[in-house]
Amino acid sequence: MKQTIQRFGGDMKTQKQYLGAFGEDLTLQRYLDDGATLLGRNVRYSVGEIDLILRSRTGIVIFAEVKTRRGSDFGEADAIDHRKITRMRKAAMKWLEGKPFTPLRFDVVTVVLDPQTGSPEITIYEDVDHGAR
Repeated sequence: MKQTIQRFGGDMKTQKQYLGAFGEDLTLQRYLDDGATLLGRNVRYSVGEIDLILRSRTGIVIFAEVKTRRGSDFGEADAIDHRKITRMRKAAMKWLEGKPFTPLRFDVVTVVLDPQTGSPEITIYEDVDHGAR
């Protein structure tokens, strides 16, 4: 049986969903602290989804995939594969439809929470799509 956590507003989420949302919150704050603006969150299309869409302070649109874990039992290679990049790219193209041309990049963010203290370690891998076709 899946464990659930009650969040404000009465919606029920599994621990995994809550952990993912927490990692997205931490990641969003990191980007905002760096001067980015939030354009979208948890944007879903039939072809894929994007956790965060932001505009950097230099005008680049960032499509970010966030992976959150407790402990360090996964490495960057486990964070994303070419299929996920392809789904992100397709979802990004859907989101960009009808919008003016803009420079963009795809980031992968790993959030690792220390199992003892809960302290987060956030690593942003920028422009992971470069050469991933």
